[in-house]
Amino acid sequence: MTDLKLTRCLAVLCVLASAFFSLRTPAVAAGATLRIGSDISYAPLEFFTKGDKKPRGFDMDLARALGARLGRPVQILNRSFDVLLGDVADGKIDLAISAISDTRARERQVSFVDYFLAGSGMLVPAGNHHHIFSLAALCGLPVDVQFATSQATALQAQSIECKEVGLAPIRLQQRATDDAALTMLLSGKSVVHVTDYPVVAYLARTLAGGKRYAVAGRQFDVVPYGIAVAKKNVALIDTVQSALQSLIADGTYDRLLAKWGLGQGALRSTPIDAGTLYQH
Repeated sequence: MTDLKLTRCLAVLCVLASAFFSLRTPAVAAGATLRIGSDISYAPLEFFTKGDKKPRGFDMDLARALGARLGRPVQILNRSFDVLLGDVADGKIDLAISAISDTRARERQVSFVDYFLAGSGMLVPAGNHHHIFSLAALCGLPVDVQFATSQATALQAQSIECKEVGLAPIRLQQRATDDAALTMLLSGKSVVHVTDYPVVAYLARTLAGGKRYAVAGRQFDVVPYGIAVAKKNVALIDTVQSALQSLIADGTYDRLLAKWGLGQGALRSTPIDAGTLYQH
């Protein structure tokens, strides 16, 4: 084959390859606003302070750092937790960053770029008078939790096990946000608040000067948190993964973890859909 023919063939192959990838992945628009959804009621990950409308917390700082690294302005949209993944899958938002546990069930709807490791925990009044150290101790007790979370699923499964061994089911009280669920414990209408372990640890340190509530037992069901991205948007998945890895490499990620006291959950890599590795 002559050099001219070879050049023409290579040019044709490049055009075909370009056409293939343009069909396979939506283009990532440089400079376009990055729409990020979050349920902003989950200190220290995402929350509002009184009188301030700017979202704060580790996830919010990470979202802004990702936007800066990608050269894209960030718009953070407060959404109910139970609609976040659907909004990502439908293209209503680009990403969801909201302490979302990467689970098999959720991976069927979206892809995750994993960025943090955390389990669930239980917050109880100081003294732990009901001697609660595991979910198995919750049979018959009033327990509050946020609706549609992995903790709600775990509590429902445990309640069934309670009944199977002849004990009373958990008196589960589900609310739309974690803050709303927490009010049940604070008002004495529940005896346990179940949520992510970093949140439980933060609440135990900060509520009533750290003297009125305590963490019960150890964290359980440890899985990664993931940044949710639409499965079809392969280009954005790759871009977010690369940007997150660069934030880890240059120390930005560690500085943000230290700022919020979350260094124990650090990941040193940015796997895609790694939640299945942590589930039995």
